[in-house]
Amino acid sequence: MAPMTRERAPGGMPTDAMAAYYARRAAGGTGLIVTEGIATDATGCFGDHVPRLFGPDVVDGWRKVVDGVHAEGAAIIAQLWHVGAFAPSMIGMTDGARPVERISPSGLAAPGRPFGRTMTESDIADSIAAFAGAAAAAQGAGFDGIELHGAHGYLIDQFLWPQTNRRTDRFGPADRTRFAVKLVRAVRRATRDGFALSFRLSQWKQLDYGARLAETPGELAAIVGPLAEAGVDLFHCSTRRFWEPAFPGDDRNLAGWTRALSGKPAMTVGSITLDVDFKAPDGKVHASGVGAHVALLERGLELGWFDLVAVGRAMIANPDWARRVRDGDAGDLRPFTGAMLETLI
Repeated sequence: MAPMTRERAPGGMPTDAMAAYYARRAAGGTGLIVTEGIATDATGCFGDHVPRLFGPDVVDGWRKVVDGVHAEGAAIIAQLWHVGAFAPSMIGMTDGARPVERISPSGLAAPGRPFGRTMTESDIADSIAAFAGAAAAAQGAGFDGIELHGAHGYLIDQFLWPQTNRRTDRFGPADRTRFAVKLVRAVRRATRDGFALSFRLSQWKQLDYGARLAETPGELAAIVGPLAEAGVDLFHCSTRRFWEPAFPGDDRNLAGWTRALSGKPAMTVGSITLDVDFKAPDGKVHASGVGAHVALLERGLELGWFDLVAVGRAMIANPDWARRVRDGDAGDLRPFTGAMLETLI
């Protein structure tokens, strides 16, 4: 199950409804659940109804979620999320968070779009400590691992992308993986052996769908290589359409290239079995159909391009998506509608 922000955690506390929501997907045959993004500190929280992994009593709340998933035989990892220079209003949503001063590598939400302030080295150290503390809390709650959200133009990605990292110090674009590598190492120090560490990356950004983190395979290797060496176990490669090649002249998608260049397992995601492309502003329909999606995924697995498949909105519509596809019933999947986001079903 792919991470999807649901904003159903008042005050950041996980609820019984959230526990039941995740357990239903586990009962439906899902092998691994990646939670919705979880805030590591108040400065980086998307909103007041986004869950958190800091503050009192929160670990007990997450333990109910984890126990429910484990009871159904699935694994679950917590996605750790800091939004950096970003606010919900930037994508047409209502800002529900208490006013906070947003911080980021260079005070930029996007090229030419200043927002918040530039992080000091003290801010950077505090942020790394918050991620490590959240990872330790996740392990205390019984999670099987964590995922660092390094995609979509949020804080970690803002360090990785030279367009939003204009620093001239040691955290600048000349060593653009430094912040992410330090995060990975800090999480490793804060958690025990055997605790999985996933890293989510993407080319596209929330404020620029056409953005490219890496223009060439060599650029991508320079990002994923140091992260793998630092201790990443799995790369979760977020694309808007999983079937699109990452670079010209080769059929492999972002997950396929990342797996080849990093030597680590990779997870693919992006509009899987949806009849409308994820994030398509014009509601563009992808004509290949569900059967073609399943065939493409099977081919990618057979060729070793990726090791796992993450399903997002189609799994909101179908808690038993995994079982249906396994049993050859993909043609009977319920279509996703926006109304399904209004409740935890």
